[in-house]
Amino acid sequence: MSEKKPERRPRDGAGRRGGAGWALVITSVAGFMAALDNLVVTTALPSIREDLGGALDDLEWTVSAYTLTFAVLLMFGAALGDRFGRRKLFITGLTIFTGASAGAALAPGINGLIAARAIQGVGAAIMMPLTLTLLTAAVPAAKRGLMYGIWGAVNGLAVASGPLIGGSLTEHVSWQWIFWLNVPLGLLTLPLARLRLNESYGTGARLDIVGTVLASGGLFGIVYALIRGNPDGWTSATVLTGLIAGSALLAGFVVHGMRSANPMLPMRLFRSRAFSAINAASLLMFVGMFGSIFLLSQFLQNVIGYSPTEAGLRMLPWTGMPMIAAPIAGFLSDRIGGRPVVATGLALQALGLAWFAAIISPDVSYGAQLPALIISGIGMGLYFAPAANLVMSSVRPSEQGIASGANNALREVGGALGIAVLASVFSAQGGYGSAQAFVDGLGPALWVGAGVVAVAAVSALLLPGRAALPRAGAAPESAEGVRELVG
Repeated sequence: MSEKKPERRPRDGAGRRGGAGWALVITSVAGFMAALDNLVVTTALPSIREDLGGALDDLEWTVSAYTLTFAVLLMFGAALGDRFGRRKLFITGLTIFTGASAGAALAPGINGLIAARAIQGVGAAIMMPLTLTLLTAAVPAAKRGLMYGIWGAVNGLAVASGPLIGGSLTEHVSWQWIFWLNVPLGLLTLPLARLRLNESYGTGARLDIVGTVLASGGLFGIVYALIRGNPDGWTSATVLTGLIAGSALLAGFVVHGMRSANPMLPMRLFRSRAFSAINAASLLMFVGMFGSIFLLSQFLQNVIGYSPTEAGLRMLPWTGMPMIAAPIAGFLSDRIGGRPVVATGLALQALGLAWFAAIISPDVSYGAQLPALIISGIGMGLYFAPAANLVMSSVRPSEQGIASGANNALREVGGALGIAVLASVFSAQGGYGSAQAFVDGLGPALWVGAGVVAVAAVSALLLPGRAALPRAGAAPESAEGVRELVG
């Protein structure tokens, strides 16, 4: 028996609530919190390891437990918002995220910390995709490039300040405060979201439980196998089971997305060259970037000997550059289109990682690292805002929630895979035994990261030209009209 779709309801108090300005502020703060937690842990890893214990794979899980749950539930979170109300679910996700942040700060051991990080990921998965759909609904189409640029700059600020905030709090207070920081931000944002955001709904399609289980199980199996590959052996039963079962479940997810009436991720979206190319580029970009930052932040402390704060400061030319470049990139994408901006950004990111791989040594000077940091930072900044605009303009307005969830999910999957893959390369070639052993592993890992991001730049070149993209807001909102337009 088919489930009746709820009627599309008008925005709740459209004339009473805040407009584009409040939407930008609230969604940017929430996006800042979620993005911050991707990187804030990186400079705290040596201190967490010293305080709570754990091997390399435990450190990977303190990052991957967040990125993995974030990734596999993002599309489900977007679907929940489309069906039950984007503002309502945004508030729910923000509440879960804030509570789990307190749980991470109070964790008594490494396993408790990993569990709290996983719950944080659940909250972020519900909250994060709705930031972009709520912002898109509140901003006129002609101004979205600029607004996405500002939103991207705030996310860039989170990326920039993540290692520095994590390092400063770890060194001068304690690593627990990297999580306590989210609590006042969350408590301040919750009432503003309730009072100032307009409610909006998507298509009202039924929830795809089967698709969520297939995607979650498949990604968990593959990431688990990659993390355990070196310590357990690549031919061990657990690793082979994870790889085979995970691949089979993901294949089932693809088939389900092709055949189901209301899948979490309709595979027909990938018939669009724009949607396919930008999502492939996003996935590969995060594989190379996240895996590299995970290892480089430890290199600066364990090998060069910087304190956590010093390491965070020295990463600013890379992580801080998006604050400057992202708004410029958003403006340029409105003028010349997103394809050349994104492709240039990814090419620069690949060049920066290759530079690092070429000069890395136990006694490399900071001056020798600086060009690589700056080039990588400019590349990251040029990527963020145009990528968001390209994703949202590659689909019809009624499916922007799905598109946002899919793109964010693939980016987070890329982050989890990047940490797992590059850490596996690192472990196979080196280790923590000495400074030279660390560098012996780091060099090959960075070359792999640079190669992956270079492939992302090629994917970006496959994007259609600006004239071939649908104009934002030009499509009908009805499900019937969408089916006619996208097949």
